Amino acid sequence: MAQIDELRLTVRVARMYYEWNIKQTAIARQLGLSQPTVSRLLQQAKDQGIIRISVNVPQGIYTDLEEELVRLYRLRDAIVVDCSGESDERFIERQIGAAAAYYLESALRPNEVVGISSWSSTLLALVDAMHPAPRKGDVRVVQILGGVGSPSAEAHAGRLTSRLADLLGGQAIFLPAPGIVGSAAVRDAITADHFVRDAMALFEQVTTALVGIGALEPSKLLADSGNRFSMEELEELRTQGAVGDVLLRFFDAEGAPVNTPLNQRVISMRLDQLRRVDRSIGVAGGERKYRAILGAIRGGWVNVLVTDHLTAQRLIRENC
Repeated sequence: MAQIDELRLTVRVARMYYEWNIKQTAIARQLGLSQPTVSRLLQQAKDQGIIRISVNVPQGIYTDLEEELVRLYRLRDAIVVDCSGESDERFIERQIGAAAAYYLESALRPNEVVGISSWSSTLLALVDAMHPAPRKGDVRVVQILGGVGSPSAEAHAGRLTSRLADLLGGQAIFLPAPGIVGSAAVRDAITADHFVRDAMALFEQVTTALVGIGALEPSKLLADSGNRFSMEELEELRTQGAVGDVLLRFFDAEGAPVNTPLNQRVISMRLDQLRRVDRSIGVAGGERKYRAILGAIRGGWVNVLVTDHLTAQRLIRENC
């Protein structure tokens, strides 16, 4: 009978707590029990299968894919966005940009140095979706890819950095140089300028980096900026195994850097610097960028991935 009595009490405590939303302290007071006894009975209810707790995941939420991406690719975090029924690249950019904005608003800590790439339409979508954040100390936002280009496109690069700094209540630091120059000698001359040098000195202090992940063929925004390699140079990168880039630093399908003389003409954070950043957030999706996204996470060039659910499913399905 003692077992039946305890079972009856266990069920009663479980119903009071889970169905009637009565706090443990109130249950203890009402039934004349100690709070540790109430906690023990609730745990006993779980152990005996009287209480079964499950999370009913709403449609369009992909925590299972996020957890599997983190496990498979040893990511710090993954955010997977529902883009059902849409293959339009602009739509995907807007969706994942908005998700990345929410993540950044939640994750950013006081006094961070935030690095942001200059020529990414997905990052533009992120900034457009952000809300002004409570002031987080002395935040600095620095361009980590040269932001000088054609006048029409350059406005986008400046807007990315200045708008993000405004939203975070921080200071914008621009990298007043092209992303790609004509030769290594020109690069050396430009990086000797003290404004460029001061911006690049902050690369080692970046705590959160926001980067797009580019396919081998440049996006329209990057192409319009003038910061692109020629078709012949892109073909050379392809023959060397390149599948994509982060900050115009190219890598192959396994994530290994593709080092060619073209690398000496780029003014941006280096891949080894990016890997040392505490939180490097890659925001990219869509079929065109799949191989680049795969290479970026295999190489560890980003440790947080924000992408669409179809890309996430493929990353898991083809690489288990």
